[in-house]
Amino acid sequence: MYMKKIFSAFLAAMVLSTAFTGCSSKQTNTSTTSTSTEKETKAVAQDKGGDTGSKNLVVYCPHPLEFINPLVSEFETQTGVSVEVVAAGTGELLKRVEAEQGNALGDIFWGGSLSTMEPKKDLFEDYQSINEEYVLDNMKNTEGSLTRFTDIPSVIMVNKNLIGDIKIEGYEDLLNPALKGKIAHCDPSKSSSSFEHLINMLYAMGNGEPEQGWDYVEKLCKNLDGKLLSGSSAVYKGVADGEYAVGLTFEEGGAKYVADGAPVELVYMKEGVISKADGVYIIKEAKNLENAKKFIDFITGKDAQTIIIEQLNRRSVRKDVAPPNGLKKIEEINLIYDDQEVVIAKKQEWLDRFKDIFTSAQ
Repeated sequence: MYMKKIFSAFLAAMVLSTAFTGCSSKQTNTSTTSTSTEKETKAVAQDKGGDTGSKNLVVYCPHPLEFINPLVSEFETQTGVSVEVVAAGTGELLKRVEAEQGNALGDIFWGGSLSTMEPKKDLFEDYQSINEEYVLDNMKNTEGSLTRFTDIPSVIMVNKNLIGDIKIEGYEDLLNPALKGKIAHCDPSKSSSSFEHLINMLYAMGNGEPEQGWDYVEKLCKNLDGKLLSGSSAVYKGVADGEYAVGLTFEEGGAKYVADGAPVELVYMKEGVISKADGVYIIKEAKNLENAKKFIDFITGKDAQTIIIEQLNRRSVRKDVAPPNGLKKIEEINLIYDDQEVVIAKKQEWLDRFKDIFTSAQ
């Protein structure tokens, strides 16, 4: 078991606070929306000086600790590098990286969908993994700074003990009045998985025309009944714990509970599912650059990708790693596709529009 150090501080003041060690480190929730067990440990990593001979790596990561721990432990074992993890939501971590330009306090940004990260690609260093030749053709790093490491469909998670006789097959079923206030959904400005769901519903409910999907978003927001969570883990944990009957989440978030025998199931929306890559990125001017490159090579390597499949319920980006057991075969899912250029151009407009719709639905 590795010693994971998470340092707490207020970002604005950049004041170093108490350090916590161990895999069960507490995370401080500073969100003003809804409580999330994922939420934010605001942290400032210590300046390690140069990269020469460094045995350190600072990783900014929105993933839950149960996903982080096995992979970081294996990386530390294989390389001897000591990893410090700063855990928070994708949106909050991106704000950190932007605020720290010119004095990078992190080395790796591990997580965040391509739709969220592509507009921010200038914040990251160009690097091609040594494993790129083994990566699926549609998952290759063509931009230079955006390495893919898993493929993640958006799904609806259902608590079988709470749903009763309500049938859930897709987005349209979430408009059932009986589900009002019982739907877990996260603020898409704070979570990349939630933003992916916004994209998915716009394209699916707009029959490929996202502007035609906003009528559905308005109806859904009314059925949320003023409840909007501030972290992606609050969605799948909320459904698994029986706080909500259904939740809009990502496959891996719910798959662990299915594998563990919890009374939940995953629904792949009949109207269409968008499956997007999750990425790993080297922060520009990283102080531990060589170790950051090692991490990229490790996380895209066959050992790590096998752990991801066999233990962590995600789909690999490698050609030579078999698909995960227990998850729906990709060919059985009604896959649909967005227009990445449109998504990038419209992202802020769509986030603002969602916020206005949600606020007016109260």
